[in-house]
Amino acid sequence: MNAALKSSLVSSLESAAAQAGLQLVSAAAGTDTQGQPTAVFQLGLPDVEGRTLQLELSEAFAFDKPGAPGDGSSSLGWKSGAPGDGPSLLGWKPELLPEMAAHLTAEAKRLRNPRPECYVTLAGLPIAFGKFQWPFHRSTSGADTYIVHGEMHLADEAHANLFAKLAASVTVTFAEIVPAMEQPYAETFVYNAIRKTVDLGQLEFLKSGNRQPVPVTTRFYSRWRKKFVFTDTDDNERLGYLLRKVYWLSGVLGNGKPVWIADERDAQYLNTTEADLLRMANHEAGEGLMTVEGEYAAATPALLERAAEYQAALEAALHFTKPQFNESMRSGHANM
Repeated sequence: MNAALKSSLVSSLESAAAQAGLQLVSAAAGTDTQGQPTAVFQLGLPDVEGRTLQLELSEAFAFDKPGAPGDGSSSLGWKSGAPGDGPSLLGWKPELLPEMAAHLTAEAKRLRNPRPECYVTLAGLPIAFGKFQWPFHRSTSGADTYIVHGEMHLADEAHANLFAKLAASVTVTFAEIVPAMEQPYAETFVYNAIRKTVDLGQLEFLKSGNRQPVPVTTRFYSRWRKKFVFTDTDDNERLGYLLRKVYWLSGVLGNGKPVWIADERDAQYLNTTEADLLRMANHEAGEGLMTVEGEYAAATPALLERAAEYQAALEAALHFTKPQFNESMRSGHANM
């Protein structure tokens, strides 16, 4: 990694992290899937030991230096060219710094969760994301897309050996709405697209296997509202989601420790607001199912008593992701 560029990027990231309440634990040189140089950062909370998050950026990324795009650049600040071309330090959109700051602020809150890598699907599957290879890279298969690879594991102990290798793809046209094809600007909608694809039964949890596609398309984005829309939910569905989240992430996986309820990532996934999620959590606190302190909630014994209900929901959701063979076709009764 170029020493001057490393110093500049490290300094910029360290400053942005500090403003979000995070501290830089380490910085190292890395490479993406195309062999292009990256900078890999580990960030942590000053008052929480042994819990860090990883942020991997293109070595040439300059989120705090906006400018007019140079010749041959796209609206993302990436040089146009053949698949596999790496990012170029051209000009970056002026909104990159605020969005980086917002991402780091949210990550600081999420890092206080006992299992920051864990999420819950609408149907009740506790999942853990990991091994994502940021940033996006251009497809080498000839398709006009950007690709990012990662993995998703089932987080409950009984199914810990089941996972899905993932290849999330974004078309070049769709990428125009993204400020930069880097982790801080894409992680939220990629994770939510994966959860939505699980909800649709289009990803399977296996003991091994090839990468499964997750197309992030315009169906997940409203251009006239200028926002991502994954699932339209009502109050009952959001309430059920919150209870499942607190049950799994606090009660089961978190040993009763509180989890962040006003998570903007969940708000986007459910097409609601952080304030609405917090309002519902406070209502359930009054019902004795969780305790709420600030923006965090913890499971109560009353919620843990619903273990059979949530385990059954997990099994049903897991069964829904498995391919179903049409028995009538096996018997030769299919309409042709």
